[in-house]
Amino acid sequence: MATKKTEAAEKPAKAVKAEKAAKKSKKDKVVLAYSGGLDTTVIIPWLKENYDYDVIAVCIDVGQGDDWKAIKKRALKTGASACYVVDARQEYIEEYIWPALKANAVYEDEYLLGTSTARPLIGKILVEYARQEKAVAICHGATGKGNDQVRFELAIKAFAPDLKVIAAWRDDKWNMDSREAEIKYLEDRGLEVPMKKDQSYSRDENIWHLSHEGLELEKTENEPNYKHMLKNTVVPEEAKEGGEYVKIEFVKGIPVSVNGKKMNGLQIMTELNKIGGRNGVGLVDICENRCVGMKSRGVYETPGGAILYAAHRMMDHICLDRDTYHYKQQLSIKVAELIYDGKWFTTLFDSCMAFVDKTEETVTGWVQLKLYKGSIRGAGSSSPYSLYNESIASFTTGELYNHKDAEGFITLFGLPLKVRAMMEQSTGTGQAVIKSKKLKKRPTE
Repeated sequence: MATKKTEAAEKPAKAVKAEKAAKKSKKDKVVLAYSGGLDTTVIIPWLKENYDYDVIAVCIDVGQGDDWKAIKKRALKTGASACYVVDARQEYIEEYIWPALKANAVYEDEYLLGTSTARPLIGKILVEYARQEKAVAICHGATGKGNDQVRFELAIKAFAPDLKVIAAWRDDKWNMDSREAEIKYLEDRGLEVPMKKDQSYSRDENIWHLSHEGLELEKTENEPNYKHMLKNTVVPEEAKEGGEYVKIEFVKGIPVSVNGKKMNGLQIMTELNKIGGRNGVGLVDICENRCVGMKSRGVYETPGGAILYAAHRMMDHICLDRDTYHYKQQLSIKVAELIYDGKWFTTLFDSCMAFVDKTEETVTGWVQLKLYKGSIRGAGSSSPYSLYNESIASFTTGELYNHKDAEGFITLFGLPLKVRAMMEQSTGTGQAVIKSKKLKKRPTE
Protein backbone atom coordinates (compact mmCIF):
# COMPACT_ATOMS: atom_id res chain seq x y z
CA MET A 1 0.00 0.00 0.00
CA ALA A 2 1.32 3.43 -0.95
CA THR A 3 1.95 5.68 2.02
CA LYS A 4 0.29 9.08 2.10
CA LYS A 5 2.78 11.87 1.46
CA THR A 6 3.16 14.36 4.23
CA GLU A 7 2.44 18.02 3.57
CA ALA A 8 6.12 18.83 4.08
CA ALA A 9 7.20 16.20 1.54
CA GLU A 10 4.94 17.74 -1.09
CA LYS A 11 6.35 21.22 -0.60
CA PRO A 12 9.29 22.50 -2.63
CA ALA A 13 12.58 22.18 -0.74
CA LYS A 14 13.03 25.96 -0.71
CA ALA A 15 9.59 26.43 0.89
CA VAL A 16 10.34 23.89 3.63
CA LYS A 17 13.67 25.58 4.29
CA ALA A 18 11.97 28.98 4.47
CA GLU A 19 9.41 27.74 7.01
CA LYS A 20 12.13 26.29 9.22
CA ALA A 21 14.04 29.54 9.04
CA ALA A 22 10.90 31.50 9.94
CA LYS A 23 10.46 29.49 13.12
CA LYS A 24 13.95 30.50 14.22
CA SER A 25 13.52 34.09 13.08
CA LYS A 26 13.26 36.83 15.68
CA LYS A 27 11.41 39.15 13.32
CA ASP A 28 7.90 40.33 14.08
CA LYS A 29 5.15 38.59 12.17
CA VAL A 30 2.28 39.95 10.08
CA VAL A 31 -0.72 37.88 9.04
CA LEU A 32 -1.80 38.57 5.46
CA ALA A 33 -5.25 37.83 4.03
CA TYR A 34 -4.00 35.99 0.95
CA SER A 35 -6.09 35.15 -2.10
CA GLY A 36 -3.33 34.23 -4.52
CA GLY A 37 -4.26 37.04 -6.91
CA LEU A 38 -1.99 39.76 -8.18
CA ASP A 39 -2.59 42.27 -5.36
CA THR A 40 -1.90 39.95 -2.45
CA THR A 41 1.01 38.26 -4.25
CA VAL A 42 2.67 41.67 -4.61
CA ILE A 43 1.95 42.49 -0.98
CA ILE A 44 4.15 39.62 0.31
CA PRO A 45 7.50 41.02 -0.93
CA TRP A 46 6.24 44.58 -0.32
CA LEU A 47 5.66 43.80 3.36
CA LYS A 48 9.07 42.17 3.72
CA GLU A 49 10.82 45.13 2.12
CA ASN A 50 8.92 47.94 3.84
CA TYR A 51 8.21 46.48 7.26
CA ASP A 52 10.83 43.72 7.59
CA TYR A 53 8.17 41.29 8.83
CA ASP A 54 7.90 37.55 8.49
CA VAL A 55 4.72 37.18 6.43
CA ILE A 56 2.17 34.53 7.41
CA ALA A 57 -0.24 34.09 4.49
CA VAL A 58 -3.75 32.91 5.40
CA CYS A 59 -6.16 31.72 2.71
CA ILE A 60 -9.81 31.37 3.72
CA ASP A 61 -11.89 29.08 1.54
CA VAL A 62 -15.51 30.25 1.58
CA GLY A 63 -16.32 28.49 -1.68
CA GLN A 64 -14.28 30.36 -4.28
CA GLY A 65 -13.39 27.13 -6.04
CA ASP A 66 -9.70 28.07 -6.28
CA ASP A 67 -6.71 25.74 -6.58
CA TRP A 68 -5.52 26.18 -3.01
CA LYS A 69 -2.55 23.85 -3.40
CA ALA A 70 -1.17 26.00 -6.21
CA ILE A 71 -1.97 29.21 -4.32
CA LYS A 72 -0.17 27.99 -1.21
CA LYS A 73 2.86 27.07 -3.31
CA ARG A 74 2.82 30.55 -4.85
CA ALA A 75 2.70 32.25 -1.45
CA LEU A 76 5.72 30.36 -0.17
CA LYS A 77 7.64 30.86 -3.39
CA THR A 78 6.92 34.59 -3.29
CA GLY A 79 8.39 34.91 0.18
CA ALA A 80 5.78 33.99 2.78
CA SER A 81 7.25 32.28 5.84
CA ALA A 82 4.15 30.08 6.12
CA CYS A 83 0.80 29.71 4.38
CA TYR A 84 -2.34 28.26 5.92
CA VAL A 85 -5.47 27.27 4.00
CA VAL A 86 -8.69 27.21 6.03
CA ASP A 87 -11.75 25.37 4.74
CA ALA A 88 -14.41 27.66 6.23
CA ARG A 89 -17.23 26.80 3.81
CA GLN A 90 -19.48 24.96 6.25
CA GLU A 91 -18.79 27.50 8.99
CA TYR A 92 -19.59 30.34 6.59
CA ILE A 93 -22.91 28.78 5.59
CA GLU A 94 -24.10 27.77 9.06
CA GLU A 95 -22.88 30.76 11.11
CA TYR A 96 -23.17 33.61 8.61
CA ILE A 97 -25.44 32.76 5.66
CA TRP A 98 -28.16 31.04 7.68
CA PRO A 99 -28.54 33.96 10.14
CA ALA A 100 -28.89 36.42 7.23
CA LEU A 101 -31.42 34.10 5.59
CA LYS A 102 -33.46 33.73 8.79
CA ALA A 103 -33.57 37.53 9.07
CA ASN A 104 -34.68 37.92 5.41
CA ALA A 105 -31.84 40.46 5.22
CA VAL A 106 -31.68 42.13 1.80
CA TYR A 107 -29.69 45.31 1.20
CA GLU A 108 -31.52 48.01 -0.76
CA ASP A 109 -34.29 45.63 -1.86
CA GLU A 110 -32.11 43.38 -4.03
CA TYR A 111 -28.59 42.55 -2.83
CA LEU A 112 -28.44 39.24 -0.92
CA LEU A 113 -25.20 40.21 0.86
CA GLY A 114 -22.87 37.66 -0.72
CA THR A 115 -19.59 39.47 -0.13
CA SER A 116 -20.84 41.19 3.03
CA THR A 117 -21.58 37.99 4.94
CA ALA A 118 -18.16 36.46 4.22
CA ARG A 119 -15.93 39.35 5.31
CA PRO A 120 -16.63 39.20 9.08
CA LEU A 121 -15.68 35.52 9.14
CA ILE A 122 -12.49 36.18 7.18
CA GLY A 123 -11.55 39.00 9.56
CA LYS A 124 -12.18 36.78 12.59
CA ILE A 125 -10.04 33.95 11.19
CA LEU A 126 -7.21 36.40 10.50
CA VAL A 127 -7.29 37.39 14.17
CA GLU A 128 -7.23 33.74 15.23
CA TYR A 129 -4.05 33.13 13.25
CA ALA A 130 -2.52 36.38 14.43
CA ARG A 131 -3.00 35.20 18.02
CA GLN A 132 -1.66 31.71 17.30
CA GLU A 133 1.40 33.09 15.51
CA LYS A 134 1.89 35.93 18.02
CA ALA A 135 1.79 38.39 15.13
CA VAL A 136 1.88 42.13 15.72
CA ALA A 137 -0.13 43.12 12.66
CA ILE A 138 -2.74 42.03 10.12
CA CYS A 139 -2.61 43.13 6.49
CA HIS A 140 -5.29 43.11 3.79
CA GLY A 141 -5.35 44.17 0.14
CA ALA A 142 -8.74 45.90 0.03
CA THR A 143 -8.72 49.25 -1.74
CA GLY A 144 -9.50 52.59 -0.13
CA LYS A 145 -12.69 52.96 -2.18
CA GLY A 146 -14.52 49.79 -1.24
CA ASN A 147 -16.63 48.34 1.54
CA ASP A 148 -14.29 45.44 2.31
CA GLN A 149 -11.67 47.55 4.08
CA VAL A 150 -14.39 48.58 6.54
CA ARG A 151 -15.67 45.03 7.03
CA PHE A 152 -12.23 43.50 7.58
CA GLU A 153 -11.09 46.19 9.97
CA LEU A 154 -14.28 46.29 12.04
CA ALA A 155 -13.97 42.54 12.59
CA ILE A 156 -10.33 42.95 13.61
CA LYS A 157 -11.17 45.81 15.98
CA ALA A 158 -13.91 43.72 17.59
CA PHE A 159 -11.48 40.94 18.57
CA ALA A 160 -8.03 42.51 18.58
CA PRO A 161 -7.93 46.28 19.15
CA ASP A 162 -4.25 45.92 20.08
CA LEU A 163 -3.15 44.64 16.64
CA LYS A 164 -1.82 46.97 13.97
CA VAL A 165 -3.75 46.94 10.69
CA ILE A 166 -1.84 47.49 7.45
CA ALA A 167 -4.07 48.41 4.51
CA ALA A 168 -1.57 48.28 1.66
CA TRP A 169 -3.54 50.45 -0.75
CA ARG A 170 -3.85 53.21 1.87
CA ASP A 171 -0.25 52.95 3.05
CA ASP A 172 2.17 55.82 2.35
CA LYS A 173 4.79 53.27 1.32
CA TRP A 174 2.57 51.81 -1.42
CA ASN A 175 3.41 53.44 -4.75
CA MET A 176 1.69 51.13 -7.24
CA ASP A 177 -1.46 52.48 -8.87
CA SER A 178 -2.17 49.96 -11.64
CA ARG A 179 -2.08 46.31 -12.58
CA GLU A 180 0.86 47.02 -14.87
CA ALA A 181 2.84 48.57 -12.02
CA GLU A 182 2.21 45.51 -9.86
CA ILE A 183 3.32 43.15 -12.63
CA LYS A 184 6.52 45.15 -13.11
CA TYR A 185 7.13 45.06 -9.35
CA LEU A 186 7.14 41.25 -9.40
CA GLU A 187 9.12 40.96 -12.62
CA ASP A 188 11.82 43.31 -11.32
CA ARG A 189 12.33 40.92 -8.41
CA GLY A 190 12.27 37.77 -10.51
CA LEU A 191 9.01 36.62 -8.95
CA GLU A 192 6.20 34.73 -10.65
CA VAL A 193 3.31 36.83 -11.91
CA PRO A 194 0.08 34.97 -11.10
CA MET A 195 -1.79 34.12 -14.27
CA LYS A 196 -5.50 34.18 -13.72
CA LYS A 197 -8.33 33.78 -16.18
CA ASP A 198 -9.57 37.33 -16.31
CA GLN A 199 -12.18 39.13 -18.35
CA SER A 200 -11.20 42.38 -16.62
CA TYR A 201 -14.35 42.36 -14.49
CA SER A 202 -13.65 42.81 -10.79
CA ARG A 203 -15.13 39.71 -9.19
CA ASP A 204 -15.76 38.23 -5.77
CA GLU A 205 -16.92 34.64 -5.50
CA ASN A 206 -17.97 32.32 -2.71
CA ILE A 207 -20.46 29.48 -2.16
CA TRP A 208 -23.31 32.02 -1.87
CA HIS A 209 -22.72 34.33 -4.82
CA LEU A 210 -20.54 35.75 -7.59
CA SER A 211 -20.26 39.51 -8.09
CA HIS A 212 -19.16 41.46 -11.16
CA GLU A 213 -18.04 45.09 -11.39
CA GLY A 214 -16.26 47.15 -14.05
CA LEU A 215 -16.21 47.31 -17.88
CA GLU A 216 -19.64 48.21 -19.32
CA LEU A 217 -21.18 48.26 -15.82
CA GLU A 218 -19.34 51.50 -15.01
CA LYS A 219 -21.85 53.35 -17.20
CA THR A 220 -25.39 53.04 -15.89
CA GLU A 221 -26.76 53.57 -19.41
CA ASN A 222 -25.37 50.19 -20.55
CA GLU A 223 -27.17 46.88 -20.35
CA PRO A 224 -24.97 44.19 -18.75
CA ASN A 225 -23.34 41.87 -21.28
CA TYR A 226 -24.71 38.78 -19.57
CA LYS A 227 -23.49 36.28 -22.17
CA HIS A 228 -19.94 37.51 -21.70
CA MET A 229 -20.15 37.93 -17.95
CA LEU A 230 -22.08 35.09 -16.32
CA LYS A 231 -20.27 32.05 -14.95
CA ASN A 232 -22.73 30.28 -12.65
CA THR A 233 -26.06 31.21 -14.21
CA VAL A 234 -27.47 30.83 -17.70
CA VAL A 235 -29.03 33.86 -19.34
CA PRO A 236 -32.73 33.55 -18.35
CA GLU A 237 -33.95 33.60 -21.96
CA GLU A 238 -31.78 30.56 -22.65
CA ALA A 239 -32.92 28.51 -19.66
CA LYS A 240 -34.65 25.23 -20.40
CA GLU A 241 -38.26 25.22 -21.50
CA GLY A 242 -40.79 24.03 -18.98
CA GLY A 243 -38.81 25.18 -15.97
CA GLU A 244 -38.34 23.09 -12.86
CA TYR A 245 -39.91 22.48 -9.45
CA VAL A 246 -37.81 22.50 -6.29
CA LYS A 247 -38.92 21.62 -2.76
CA ILE A 248 -37.14 22.94 0.35
CA GLU A 249 -37.69 21.73 3.91
CA PHE A 250 -36.94 24.01 6.88
CA VAL A 251 -36.47 23.39 10.59
CA LYS A 252 -36.63 26.55 12.70
CA GLY A 253 -35.87 28.68 9.68
CA ILE A 254 -32.85 26.66 8.53
CA PRO A 255 -32.99 24.61 5.29
CA VAL A 256 -32.36 20.92 5.89
CA SER A 257 -33.37 19.16 2.67
CA VAL A 258 -33.79 19.66 -1.07
CA ASN A 259 -36.36 17.65 -3.02
CA GLY A 260 -36.81 15.25 -0.12
CA LYS A 261 -33.10 14.53 0.39
CA LYS A 262 -31.54 15.48 3.73
CA MET A 263 -28.33 17.48 3.26
CA ASN A 264 -25.85 19.56 5.22
CA GLY A 265 -25.43 23.25 4.46
CA LEU A 266 -22.63 22.82 1.93
CA GLN A 267 -24.54 20.14 0.04
CA ILE A 268 -27.70 22.28 0.01
CA MET A 269 -25.88 25.29 -1.40
CA THR A 270 -24.05 23.21 -4.01
CA GLU A 271 -27.28 21.58 -5.17
CA LEU A 272 -29.38 24.75 -5.22
CA ASN A 273 -26.68 26.69 -7.08
CA LYS A 274 -26.85 24.05 -9.82
CA ILE A 275 -30.66 24.07 -9.93
CA GLY A 276 -30.95 27.83 -9.82
CA GLY A 277 -28.09 28.36 -12.25
CA ARG A 278 -29.61 26.22 -15.00
CA ASN A 279 -32.93 28.07 -14.62
CA GLY A 280 -31.41 31.54 -14.76
CA VAL A 281 -32.65 32.70 -11.34
CA GLY A 282 -30.93 35.02 -8.89
CA LEU A 283 -29.55 37.70 -11.22
CA VAL A 284 -29.43 41.23 -9.82
CA ASP A 285 -28.23 44.43 -11.50
CA ILE A 286 -28.05 47.17 -8.86
CA CYS A 287 -26.47 50.58 -8.38
CA GLU A 288 -25.97 50.40 -4.63
CA ASN A 289 -24.86 52.83 -1.93
CA ARG A 290 -21.50 51.82 -0.50
CA CYS A 291 -20.90 52.50 3.18
CA VAL A 292 -17.95 54.75 2.26
CA GLY A 293 -20.31 57.23 0.59
CA MET A 294 -20.23 56.50 -3.13
CA LYS A 295 -22.52 54.55 -5.43
CA SER A 296 -21.26 51.53 -7.33
CA ARG A 297 -22.92 49.30 -9.88
CA GLY A 298 -22.67 45.55 -9.74
CA VAL A 299 -24.23 42.43 -11.16
CA TYR A 300 -24.72 39.56 -8.73
CA GLU A 301 -25.29 35.88 -9.43
CA THR A 302 -26.98 34.27 -6.42
CA PRO A 303 -28.91 31.30 -7.86
CA GLY A 304 -29.16 29.11 -4.77
CA GLY A 305 -29.55 32.07 -2.46
CA ALA A 306 -32.47 33.49 -4.43
CA ILE A 307 -34.27 30.15 -4.14
CA LEU A 308 -33.71 29.99 -0.38
CA TYR A 309 -34.84 33.57 0.24
CA ALA A 310 -38.03 33.04 -1.76
CA ALA A 311 -38.76 29.78 0.07
CA HIS A 312 -37.98 31.19 3.51
CA ARG A 313 -40.26 34.19 3.01
CA MET A 314 -43.08 31.82 2.15
CA MET A 315 -42.44 29.90 5.37
CA ASP A 316 -42.53 33.14 7.36
CA HIS A 317 -45.78 34.10 5.62
CA ILE A 318 -47.66 31.09 6.98
CA CYS A 319 -45.90 30.75 10.34
CA LEU A 320 -45.69 34.32 11.68
CA ASP A 321 -48.56 36.45 12.93
CA ARG A 322 -49.24 39.88 11.42
CA ASP A 323 -47.58 42.05 14.07
CA THR A 324 -44.47 39.87 14.26
CA TYR A 325 -44.06 39.66 10.49
CA HIS A 326 -44.51 43.40 10.00
CA TYR A 327 -42.02 44.22 12.73
CA LYS A 328 -39.59 41.70 11.29
CA GLN A 329 -39.84 43.44 7.92
CA GLN A 330 -38.52 46.61 9.55
CA LEU A 331 -35.81 44.73 11.41
CA SER A 332 -34.72 42.96 8.21
CA ILE A 333 -33.70 46.30 6.73
CA LYS A 334 -31.61 47.14 9.80
CA VAL A 335 -29.96 43.72 9.88
CA ALA A 336 -29.06 44.09 6.19
CA GLU A 337 -27.50 47.49 6.86
CA LEU A 338 -25.49 46.13 9.79
CA ILE A 339 -24.18 43.22 7.71
CA TYR A 340 -23.40 45.44 4.72
CA ASP A 341 -21.50 47.91 6.91
CA GLY A 342 -19.41 45.20 8.59
CA LYS A 343 -21.07 45.54 12.00
CA TRP A 344 -21.57 41.82 12.52
CA PHE A 345 -19.78 41.62 15.87
CA THR A 346 -21.83 44.31 17.61
CA THR A 347 -24.30 44.33 20.47
CA LEU A 348 -27.02 45.69 18.20
CA PHE A 349 -26.54 42.86 15.69
CA ASP A 350 -26.65 40.24 18.46
CA SER A 351 -29.81 41.83 19.84
CA CYS A 352 -31.50 41.88 16.44
CA MET A 353 -30.63 38.23 15.90
CA ALA A 354 -32.08 37.30 19.29
CA PHE A 355 -35.42 38.64 18.02
CA VAL A 356 -35.00 36.81 14.70
CA ASP A 357 -34.17 33.52 16.43
CA LYS A 358 -37.35 33.85 18.51
CA THR A 359 -39.46 34.38 15.38
CA GLU A 360 -37.95 31.27 13.78
CA GLU A 361 -38.89 28.83 16.55
CA THR A 362 -42.00 27.74 14.63
CA VAL A 363 -40.72 28.27 11.06
CA THR A 364 -40.68 24.56 10.26
CA GLY A 365 -42.19 22.89 7.22
CA TRP A 366 -41.74 22.78 3.46
CA VAL A 367 -42.08 25.06 0.47
CA GLN A 368 -42.30 24.17 -3.20
CA LEU A 369 -41.25 26.66 -5.89
CA LYS A 370 -41.56 26.76 -9.66
CA LEU A 371 -38.46 28.11 -11.43
CA TYR A 372 -38.95 29.33 -14.96
CA LYS A 373 -36.52 31.35 -17.09
CA GLY A 374 -35.25 33.59 -14.31
CA SER A 375 -38.49 33.76 -12.33
CA ILE A 376 -39.41 32.14 -9.00
CA ARG A 377 -42.99 31.63 -7.91
CA GLY A 378 -44.65 29.71 -5.13
CA ALA A 379 -46.11 26.28 -5.76
CA GLY A 380 -47.37 25.30 -2.31
CA SER A 381 -46.24 25.29 1.31
CA SER A 382 -47.05 23.49 4.55
CA SER A 383 -46.13 23.67 8.24
CA PRO A 384 -47.41 22.01 11.40
CA TYR A 385 -47.21 25.51 12.93
CA SER A 386 -49.07 27.25 10.11
CA LEU A 387 -51.36 30.06 11.26
CA TYR A 388 -53.46 29.73 8.12
CA ASN A 389 -56.88 28.32 9.11
CA GLU A 390 -59.00 27.21 6.21
CA SER A 391 -62.19 27.31 8.25
CA ILE A 392 -61.64 31.01 8.94
CA ALA A 393 -60.11 32.05 5.62
CA SER A 394 -62.47 30.19 3.28
CA PHE A 395 -65.15 32.13 1.41
CA THR A 396 -67.53 29.48 2.68
CA THR A 397 -68.98 30.57 6.03
CA GLY A 398 -67.47 28.47 8.82
CA GLU A 399 -68.08 28.07 12.53
CA LEU A 400 -65.03 30.10 13.61
CA TYR A 401 -65.93 33.37 11.92
CA ASN A 402 -69.21 35.29 11.92
CA HIS A 403 -69.42 37.92 9.18
CA LYS A 404 -71.49 40.16 11.45
CA ASP A 405 -68.56 40.45 13.86
CA ALA A 406 -66.81 42.65 11.30
CA GLU A 407 -69.39 45.42 11.82
CA GLY A 408 -68.29 46.22 15.36
CA PHE A 409 -64.64 45.92 14.38
CA ILE A 410 -65.01 48.42 11.53
CA THR A 411 -66.95 50.81 13.80
CA LEU A 412 -64.11 50.90 16.32
CA PHE A 413 -61.29 50.68 13.76
CA GLY A 414 -62.74 53.60 11.83
CA LEU A 415 -63.84 55.66 14.84
CA PRO A 416 -60.94 58.19 14.59
CA LEU A 417 -61.84 58.86 10.93
CA LYS A 418 -65.52 59.33 11.75
CA VAL A 419 -64.78 61.69 14.66
CA ARG A 420 -62.49 63.84 12.52
CA ALA A 421 -65.04 63.98 9.69
CA MET A 422 -67.81 65.02 12.12
CA MET A 423 -65.54 67.83 13.40
CA GLU A 424 -64.82 69.01 9.85
CA GLN A 425 -68.53 69.15 9.01
CA SER A 426 -69.28 71.12 12.17
CA THR A 427 -66.52 73.67 11.44
CA GLY A 428 -67.11 73.77 7.67
CA THR A 429 -63.47 72.95 6.84
CA GLY A 430 -61.69 69.85 5.61
CA GLN A 431 -62.38 66.98 3.26
CA ALA A 432 -65.68 65.93 4.85
CA VAL A 433 -67.63 69.15 4.19
CA ILE A 434 -70.63 68.64 1.94
CA LYS A 435 -69.11 70.50 -1.02
CA SER A 436 -65.53 69.36 -0.52
CA LYS A 437 -63.20 70.17 -3.43
CA LYS A 438 -61.66 66.71 -2.98
CA LEU A 439 -64.89 65.15 -4.23
CA LYS A 440 -65.11 65.21 -8.04
CA LYS A 441 -68.29 65.67 -10.04
CA ARG A 442 -68.83 62.53 -12.12
CA PRO A 443 -71.04 62.19 -15.21
CA THR A 444 -74.42 60.68 -14.47
CA GLU A 445 -75.40 59.66 -17.99
